[in-house]
Amino acid sequence: MSDVKLEGVLTCPECGHRATETMPITACQFFYECTGCGAVLRPHQGDCCVFCSFGTVPCPPIQQNNPCCG
Repeated sequence: MSDVKLEGVLTCPECGHRATETMPITACQFFYECTGCGAVLRPHQGDCCVFCSFGTVPCPPIQQNNPCCG
């Protein structure tokens, strides 16, 4: 797990606001409220979490080539 990044930058598709956030390692994050405009982000179809859809780094299980969120 030493090569796994636990922080990623989420970019809001509504306003372009960027925020560095810590990813949960035991659960997927299905929702994220943009701290810039308040939009609620949800994963794109086929993605497991908001980090995989809007982040600079995919979630920890995906980084390790494991299934995510069961």
